[in-house]
Amino acid sequence: MNKPLASGLRDIAIGVTDLDAAERFYVDTWHLSVAARSDDAVYLRGTGPHHHILALHRSAAPEVRMVTFDVASDENLDIIARNAAEHGGALLAERHAVTEPGGGTAVIIRDPQDRVLRFVHGAARHADTAEKKDHPVKITHVVCNSADVSVAQRFFENALGFTLSDRTKIMAFMRCCSDHHSIALADSDDNTLNHIAFLMPDLDSVMRGGGRMRDAGYPIEWGVGRHGPGNNVFSYFIGPAGFVVEYTAEVEQVDESYVTRGPDEWKWPPGRVDQWGVSAAPSDKVKQAQKVIRFAAHGGQ
Repeated sequence: MNKPLASGLRDIAIGVTDLDAAERFYVDTWHLSVAARSDDAVYLRGTGPHHHILALHRSAAPEVRMVTFDVASDENLDIIARNAAEHGGALLAERHAVTEPGGGTAVIIRDPQDRVLRFVHGAARHADTAEKKDHPVKITHVVCNSADVSVAQRFFENALGFTLSDRTKIMAFMRCCSDHHSIALADSDDNTLNHIAFLMPDLDSVMRGGGRMRDAGYPIEWGVGRHGPGNNVFSYFIGPAGFVVEYTAEVEQVDESYVTRGPDEWKWPPGRVDQWGVSAAPSDKVKQAQKVIRFAAHGGQ
């Protein structure tokens, strides 16, 4: 097992074309709350300790600006900065004080497939962290499409200390903490965003969230079901600006004793797309939406 340089996934920053509408959706319908705001951005938190888990930025087109991970020390930030260029990526910003809400010290890198990743040490954390039914706790993983998963996997392993948890026929699941995966890399013909997964407190919250989303005019595009790798329950939707978002719960917790399994060990019987066998296949609409949104150059800065 690699020595992880990151201690967990913290947040994702996205560009949206209608900031006010996106804020209304993620607060009123998705059940996040506002942690801070500026003229051109809104920072939204879950019920967990992270200052924010989703940053919405006013943008001319939908885009991913960056994905942010927590890091346990400044030393790890410096290691990541050195490793990025040595393993095919690039250092976009050396260690610096973060000026946006949440603060901390950060480095920003670009991986070999142009994903912008930020690593932060010492960011602000909330003390009021009681779980709340039907409200997301945190972002538990981001799934990225990859034109060559082997390239992306090697970078996450060698430059960032991630470990492969499992490999299916179509996806590599990578971890940096006890969550089965914080990043997953999906085989594709382009390097785009697949989806963002928000952790709910329990299965009941996933179900209630699905009903609430349907009432608001956002049908379930895939689910409810239970995945194989990660063992998590899932329900997928298409949110504002075309971002695919997932409610999930019961993500498998693993350690160094976890045995990695490959494609031959992750197969479903004909007609099944999850462990339970109750979920229909993903809609054509969500499969298209999972291919469209790109990462912005230099994190949209």
